Amino acid sequence: MKLGNEQVLLYCDNLHGRWHFHEIRAIFLRRYLLKNIALELFLASRTAIMFAFTDENTVRKVVDRLPRVGVGAKYGLPQSRKTSLMTPRQLFKHSDMPQKWQRREISNFDYLMFLNTVAGRSYNDLNQYPIFPWVLANYTSSTLDLNIASNFRDLSKPVGALSENRRKFFQDRYSSWEHETIPPFHYGTHYSTQAFTLNWLLRVEPFTTIFLHMQSGKFDHSNRLFHSIAEAWESCQRDSHDVKELIPELYYLPEMLLNTNGYDLGKRDDGSAVGDVVLPPWAKNAEHFIALHRQALESDLVSCQINQWIDLIFGYKQKGPEAVRATNVFYYLTYEGTLDLNSVDNAAMREGLEQQMISFGQTPAQLMTEPHPPRHSIMTISPMMFQSCRDDLCMLMKFISNSSVVHISANTFAQLSNPTVVSVTNNLIFALNRWNANYTGPSAPSISNSISNQNNDHNMDSIGNAIANLPLTVDPLLAAGNPSQPLPRRHLGEPFDQRLNIRWNNFVTTVDSRSIIACGYPDYSFRVIDTDNAKVRQVIYGHCDVVTCLARSESNLFADCYIASGSLDCTVVLWHWNAQTQSIAGEYNLVGEAAAPRAILTGHETIVTMICISAEHGVVISASQDGTVLIHTTMGDLLRQLQSQNSHSFPDKEVNLLLVSRECILLVLYGRDNLVTFTTNGRELSCLRVPERILCGTLSRDGEYVVVGTKDGRVAVLRLFPMQLLYTFQQTDSAVRSIALSSNQRFVLAGLDSGAVIVFNIDFNKWHYEYRHRYSIR
Repeated sequence: MKLGNEQVLLYCDNLHGRWHFHEIRAIFLRRYLLKNIALELFLASRTAIMFAFTDENTVRKVVDRLPRVGVGAKYGLPQSRKTSLMTPRQLFKHSDMPQKWQRREISNFDYLMFLNTVAGRSYNDLNQYPIFPWVLANYTSSTLDLNIASNFRDLSKPVGALSENRRKFFQDRYSSWEHETIPPFHYGTHYSTQAFTLNWLLRVEPFTTIFLHMQSGKFDHSNRLFHSIAEAWESCQRDSHDVKELIPELYYLPEMLLNTNGYDLGKRDDGSAVGDVVLPPWAKNAEHFIALHRQALESDLVSCQINQWIDLIFGYKQKGPEAVRATNVFYYLTYEGTLDLNSVDNAAMREGLEQQMISFGQTPAQLMTEPHPPRHSIMTISPMMFQSCRDDLCMLMKFISNSSVVHISANTFAQLSNPTVVSVTNNLIFALNRWNANYTGPSAPSISNSISNQNNDHNMDSIGNAIANLPLTVDPLLAAGNPSQPLPRRHLGEPFDQRLNIRWNNFVTTVDSRSIIACGYPDYSFRVIDTDNAKVRQVIYGHCDVVTCLARSESNLFADCYIASGSLDCTVVLWHWNAQTQSIAGEYNLVGEAAAPRAILTGHETIVTMICISAEHGVVISASQDGTVLIHTTMGDLLRQLQSQNSHSFPDKEVNLLLVSRECILLVLYGRDNLVTFTTNGRELSCLRVPERILCGTLSRDGEYVVVGTKDGRVAVLRLFPMQLLYTFQQTDSAVRSIALSSNQRFVLAGLDSGAVIVFNIDFNKWHYEYRHRYSIR
């Protein structure tokens, strides 16, 4: 760079940030002021950046110079530059997400976020913020029964037409409208505007600052501020200028309902101070409201009709004759393609039109011109919801070594050519046990199959016919082996440091079962081991003492993820896993590059014992022997320390289990019997003392349930929030040292201290239904 180059210096003076190409995970074409002149880049750090350019040709040139990542790996689309330039309708048409939603493989929340994302809605643009529906109509009762239809809003109608009087008012406006240049419309306002979004989120930053900036440094009149859930709903029923829908945060962010920063929001006309949002009587607190609101969104009554709301917002009823019939026509400047600003020569007029677009809101891109198909019935997907299996036990499989099964990983995805259950025993022998993808559950009252030392032909023949009816087949190399001579192809190498008590989080298995990452070696390393031949692919040094624990972030099949390592040296190191090369990546994620940490996380003063990672939320949670729980960002910044208000009563404060759900609810096990849940923003939700000592645990995919294994040989299921013990499986013959769930969430696999793996049938939908049916929310 030449210092005399004024143009370059001018650019540098206004430089906002710098991001490496290898950090980019997805690139979406975006609208800005109803023109396709913007790009949104999603980064590995879970942040997104939006750029607006001068014209569409510039956008194409920029995409041609960015990595070929498409729109990421989540939506079943090719990771190519062509995908990044697809229109919203093309993205929707070619994605596999609608089918996944219909088959109930993803939640209503996740599907609505997908629709918002491909339709151009973005957290980076307050004028095009993601849109979510009002789903409830009862905000005044002391109880809420999610099985009663009258408690729900009619999702086949827009907010403005929910009552007959309002529908007729807006239809009369449309039919009587006469103007030479402005087409008729039902609503002069919109269901999603910058002002609405800021009003919902005025209690949390950075929205508070933006709100104040728009209001000349002052909060709006207190009567107009978001004050009460019930009042906001009532306003949408009576005020002809209020037809707003909701935002995603009302389904996951309790902090938006709390005035934790103590802002002076003034007093209303009745003299009441505006502080925390007033909740419906059926909600005990902000966290309770968000949890119940989310349950309502995922309820069967919403699932069976939300496709009709999708038709209104993203589909064939968004515009045209069907929109007229549905009382769903908005001011013309909210729609894409109704006005070309470049054709307006008068600068003042063009600026005025731009301000109108900002003020009136913007309708999402139309994704479909035909009715959206409904979701499949829950009874079709899970007939066992109403009739439990005759017996929970599916199988008992015994290994020849009798060594404790300290780690188990169920990589049973249907997309894998060889679905596998990887197990590791205390003597560092691992097994690749074949999963039977066609297995659906036990057909007899009880099935127990012990494969202990089956070297003779008679025993092998006797079980041959039964294998097809079992969920799991023991690794053939181990079944045919000699227990006194471990096979080199199934051994993880030299013994671990004697100071360590080997347990489940000394190992991480990749999603495709091609690699095991193991820690505990006396040379302070952790190692990447090829499961095909047990050869060491990579030896990683990042600590100055023995590595005590490992964790992997959530990962899509064949996609990169984070690996975190904790150590006796009291630090946590974050690494990037390259799924293609099956190795820890370097700084630029290039082939052959030496491994390099992405972040070194400090703050612990004793041995790090537990780690969990949420790449989706960009956080790493770690715990140490003294009970300290820290939350860092994946960039390495310390956010906060968590401490239970009941910790003074815990006889043992060491953290022995740490799990984080997709909704960012954190489960911490202090000692072996005190379970505490927190939000990752630091608020304690619940504390439960369990009668049995917990050794291991895992969360269900939806984050609603936790399955734990205990020292006395039991596997138990608990609801995460509100925390409650739901079910305990029949007792096994020894302690449960490791636990996993199959990818279809239908089976629990537990590794026992006796050297066996036991498989139980599980159906979370049964408890989901029973909770709604028998325990109406109070």
